[in-house]
Amino acid sequence: MATAAEDPHLGSGPDEDDVSLSGSESDSDSILSDDSVLPDYMPGITNGSTATTLYQACARNEPHSLRKVLERGVTKEEVMELDINRWNGLMVACCKGFLDIVYGLNNCPFLDINHQDNEGNTALMIASQAGHVSTVMYLLNYFPGLETEIKDCRGFTALIKAAMTGRNDVVAALVMAGADLHAVDSTKGKCAREWALKTGRYETLHRLRRLNLRPKAEQFCESYVPEWPDLKERVANALAEKTARQKITQRIKNTFGFRFPRDPEDNGCLDHMVRMTTSVHSPLISTGCRPLCPTSPPEVGKRRLAVPELVKRHPDKELEESSVCHSNGSVSHIIPTIHSSESIGTTCCAEAERRGSILSLASTKVASTFLPRSMARRNSVFPSGCIPKINITRPLESTPKKEKKKKKKENGFLELPKWKYKEIREEKKKEKKKSEQVKAEKVKKEKRKEKENKKAKS
Repeated sequence: MATAAEDPHLGSGPDEDDVSLSGSESDSDSILSDDSVLPDYMPGITNGSTATTLYQACARNEPHSLRKVLERGVTKEEVMELDINRWNGLMVACCKGFLDIVYGLNNCPFLDINHQDNEGNTALMIASQAGHVSTVMYLLNYFPGLETEIKDCRGFTALIKAAMTGRNDVVAALVMAGADLHAVDSTKGKCAREWALKTGRYETLHRLRRLNLRPKAEQFCESYVPEWPDLKERVANALAEKTARQKITQRIKNTFGFRFPRDPEDNGCLDHMVRMTTSVHSPLISTGCRPLCPTSPPEVGKRRLAVPELVKRHPDKELEESSVCHSNGSVSHIIPTIHSSESIGTTCCAEAERRGSILSLASTKVASTFLPRSMARRNSVFPSGCIPKINITRPLESTPKKEKKKKKKENGFLELPKWKYKEIREEKKKEKKKSEQVKAEKVKKEKRKEKENKKAKS
């Protein structure tokens, strides 16, 4: 296992003027000297043989072998097989970023998602410190019972580890999932912001400030209206008649003003366009899926439940029968009776090939797990029922090429000078074209003479 002196990526640790809780000011108090340095796992495949245990399949990144192991059945001892550092297969996959393995372990029995190794690290801490955003998001959304506030031997949480290492996207994902921003470690008594400031992660600090300014993702809620609130005022100001003084000041600003590059204005046009395109009711981009809780968008400090936890709280009948219809982009109504996707598929089209496609089967499969069927039918990626036919025909005539417009010579302006080497090059090109034309004419004349001679002989 590597140490802080051997690893050049760990940094020099806290400043000399920082006094720890124990009162020591030595260099041995480095923030990562003994804390969760990720070991270098090199899974070796012996003689090309496939993995036979769950840990081997996870360490070698073999999803097919993992699927076979889970299909034949596993015991608690096999699932919780640990290595020297007390890491199980899920921890190794989170360290290396093996997404397929993490997906496969979602329904694995006897798996302790909050298991801690020798230093107190969990799978979420390892994935957060390594910076694997997709792995962290999948752990938060699909593994029930995941605790975000577990601390290691030094009192560091997953959020503190992500802030110390500068994983901005991971920090945002943890904060929006309900991680505590005010949780402090047991050695220095610092929170995630203070550790980010101490380690020089200024981009992480800026990301946290932006999240605090807008703690709620309103665009993912059904009540969000995709309309710029400042549009009416700005249009009214633009159409209003200006006085002579305002016209003069505006002209002076336009002529003598300096334009420096800057960030987009808060609640401005670009900012609103970005939020509107990511909203549920976006008129520009058709969203491929819908959130399970459209009335409860993500919020800073709000604990988000995983999908299996939501399914346990809401029975299958409630998800099957409930459906949402939209009007004017903001008002929602609940329709209790909705036909299933199978009935729509049978009544929509008589052709079996179009009705029983892979996409429609995938839609019904997704709907049967945790999504309402109404959501599956509105999905543009996995549409159910009849798939429309698209006939492609080529035009008989080729499209005409656009002619380049000749630029008109403007009077009163000097023409660009022609250099000698350019004139010589153009003359050579003209001579080549003339010689090629002469040769082509000679070849044509010879062919004509040969034809005439053949006719005369015959």
